[in-house]
Amino acid sequence: MRALVYHGPGQSSWDTVPDPVIEEATDTIVRVDATTVCGSDLRILRGDLPEVKPGTVLGHEAVGEVVEAGRDVRHLRPGDQVIVSSVSACGRCRECRDTMLGQCHGGGGRLLGDLVNGTQAELVRVPFADHSTHRRPGNVAVDDAVLLSEVLPTAYEVGVRNGHVSPGDTVVVVGAGPIGLASVIIARLYSPRQVMVVDLSTARLEAAARMGVDAAESPGKMISDLSEGPGADVVIEASGEPDGFVLATRAVRAGGHIASIGMHGKPVTLHLESLWRKNVTISTGQVDTSSTPWLLERVRYADLPISGLVTHTFALDRMEDAYETFADGPTTGALKVVLHRE
Repeated sequence: MRALVYHGPGQSSWDTVPDPVIEEATDTIVRVDATTVCGSDLRILRGDLPEVKPGTVLGHEAVGEVVEAGRDVRHLRPGDQVIVSSVSACGRCRECRDTMLGQCHGGGGRLLGDLVNGTQAELVRVPFADHSTHRRPGNVAVDDAVLLSEVLPTAYEVGVRNGHVSPGDTVVVVGAGPIGLASVIIARLYSPRQVMVVDLSTARLEAAARMGVDAAESPGKMISDLSEGPGADVVIEASGEPDGFVLATRAVRAGGHIASIGMHGKPVTLHLESLWRKNVTISTGQVDTSSTPWLLERVRYADLPISGLVTHTFALDRMEDAYETFADGPTTGALKVVLHRE
């Protein structure tokens, strides 16, 4: 089969590699019909995640068809259409039973495209398949379904839920990438008073405006007004940049919540000298994808207008083009790029 292989920092190529095979009785092999490029893939290519070894197939988000199932797989059969979760979960350990699937201590966790070969390929081996895939209903389009692998669960679990977004809240999202804008869409389910977005990219601010946010601005007056005034009830930090986190601490009100979604690859300063008296709650976290079934129902019944999150599509063999387009997103306005099997 063909796959995007990581060869070390700054190096990857679309190679011919052996087809995956069933290694454990709980595995399935999935034919990839759609996959995506994620910000963490860019970090891997930069060398920020040293646990990813050269020779690894990248990617951790996919939709496809089961072509083979291990003997202990109970809920899937060849021909089933599935969403592959970015998190692999054994389903038996204490962490999995507590729905902290991303913290699985039974051999799971964040495996695909990290510790095992991932989804940016024609075929992928999915560990713990019964607990790491979800059936795709026929009325959920492939481009919508692939957002349920990671983007929507991350926005909901680490952003909206951890931030305790509630009716009447003022919500500020720092970073208008795909995760940030997904947070905007999901936050609206909770009837906030207003949702505002901050970003340095004009193209992404325009995308936020098209989604109908109450304000979309570069850092400046809006943050100053919040800092000097009542402040935001919830700030969702989705940029992953140290300056973005500092903006979040300035914008949040006393007693408010900061939900940090962004994947930080370098140290971030925590200004406790200005925060200690504000009674601020700061949450971090890795996505569990335990919310995927609930979010899938919201997508299925059109409660979440997510179609605008996918801005570019490519054939699967144009992986390098997809990476380039996604990496230039702040300039081009690219949000989520999806690659399809031809």
